[in-house]
Amino acid sequence: TGASFSPENPAWREAFVDLQVQARVVFSAAIDGAVYAKHGTTFATRLTVIDKLPADDPTVFPVSPGTAPDAATLMDWIGAHLPPRLPVDPSVIVPATAPAAARSVRGYLNRAARTAPAAVAAEPEGVALAYEIVDTLPEAGTTDDGRISDAIYEEYGLQAIRISGSQAHPTKLVQSAAMASVAPPKPSYRPHLPANIRDLLSDAQLETLVYAGEAHSDYLAGSWTVDETFDLVSAARDDAEKAVRFRRGFFIGDGTGVGKGRQSAAIILDNWLQGRRKAVWISKSDKLLEDAQRDWSALGMERLLVTPLSRFPQGRPITLPEGVLFTTYATLRGDDRGERVSRVKQIVEWLGSDFDGAIIFDEAHAMQNAAGGKGERGDVAASQQGRAGLRLQHALPNARITYVSATGATTVHNLAYAQRLGLWGGEDFPFSTRAEFVEAIEAGGVAAMEVLARDLRALGLYTARSLSFDGVEYELVEHALSPEQTRIYDAYAGAFAIIHNSLDAAMEAANITGSTGTLNKQAKSAARSAFESAKQRFFGHLLTSMKTPTLIRSITADLDTGYS
Repeated sequence: TGASFSPENPAWREAFVDLQVQARVVFSAAIDGAVYAKHGTTFATRLTVIDKLPADDPTVFPVSPGTAPDAATLMDWIGAHLPPRLPVDPSVIVPATAPAAARSVRGYLNRAARTAPAAVAAEPEGVALAYEIVDTLPEAGTTDDGRISDAIYEEYGLQAIRISGSQAHPTKLVQSAAMASVAPPKPSYRPHLPANIRDLLSDAQLETLVYAGEAHSDYLAGSWTVDETFDLVSAARDDAEKAVRFRRGFFIGDGTGVGKGRQSAAIILDNWLQGRRKAVWISKSDKLLEDAQRDWSALGMERLLVTPLSRFPQGRPITLPEGVLFTTYATLRGDDRGERVSRVKQIVEWLGSDFDGAIIFDEAHAMQNAAGGKGERGDVAASQQGRAGLRLQHALPNARITYVSATGATTVHNLAYAQRLGLWGGEDFPFSTRAEFVEAIEAGGVAAMEVLARDLRALGLYTARSLSFDGVEYELVEHALSPEQTRIYDAYAGAFAIIHNSLDAAMEAANITGSTGTLNKQAKSAARSAFESAKQRFFGHLLTSMKTPTLIRSITADLDTGYS
């Protein structure tokens, strides 16, 4: 309770006297608010212990030892002043009564959860996914007679493999004509997944697992050494001391609706069922934890195996024997703080330097500008999130890295985080350094970016599908303003007109302008900009709120008709 809730406080003494007719206070001590300072509050509290035995004299209370300055002092006081617990008389134990019937849906669900036996989730067994290689396929992006089509997007379909018993994606998928013009390589990797996986994932999603596993089965060319900070990577001879090779990565560039989260969870599950029982899932926001748990449990796994890193204080060991560690880029960038190691080192210590499990970089574009570059106003420093992502990749050369983003990079500079694709410094692309790669792609413009995407797909390192809008119909719903809405709009417009007409006088009163002209150009510009921005946002929200009832009625009518 609050520190003032004490028998020594005259305001509460009478209440405590009444209490001691049925029970007795055996211990009471205040706790200094400074004890809770690191939790964001300094409000003083009080610990009071009450026994269920009437007091001999209701007006007599134990003497409080004072205000504890820390938890250790409080524990000492409890040990010294708190009497032993009263013995329990079995003859007076009241049998528990059944709870009253729930009167709400939430109450019913809570009662059912208490009374129902806990279901033990049986972990699925891993079965190698069976598929067949297709030797000859009609080339994507062509018409039936072999001519190249002039469409911007082409319908997506599996080209190099066929997965028997799989189902098509619920919504038709498409890919760009440039991506459709090349076929992926013929894979040999067979992921280990539950036997019912064909009921949980579409053929397009299963294809992603095959090619991700195929990419993760290989290594980038060359050997490298990594310094203790995980920042500096240098080329080295194959037989050099502490030389490492980096495992190849994979990039999922699918758009909304294709199921990037479900595919990410399935990649982790594939590794899980092969004995690699630790994984890391990094995303943009901690609010996406529930999405990750949903996708993981949808594959038949225990959702609570996806555990947030925030449960483990920085500098403390991660005590999970196995599981999927979920964290955000903002958390990942936490640097060393005295004796507390950085978040990256904390994760590396949990995984081990020889870790060969899955790491998912969800919303990977959050690591853009990982290496810095040139901006419109000069040099741009590398982002802390990008550097943290690179450190994790450098520290775990054997990890199976998957980048996930519908918008991988706004510029070629922002692809610095995707080192595991081997875009430079390897054998697959003719660029020895990242700088050469950036210079060449920038010189080639959009055409070069398309060629890059095609080459990555041809190597089996990249996939980018999106939902098709084929068959989608558009309807213009008109909302007629009611007289009351018109009156409301006019009233607000009149209020803003008064502010607009009085803005010059207000700036003159604030010494921004004067009789001789503008005295502070920046302040005047900022004031007018703030007013116009607020006006646009306000009326935008106002009109949206007025139109919403009509929109809801239209949506409800469509749902009742059977449209989803």
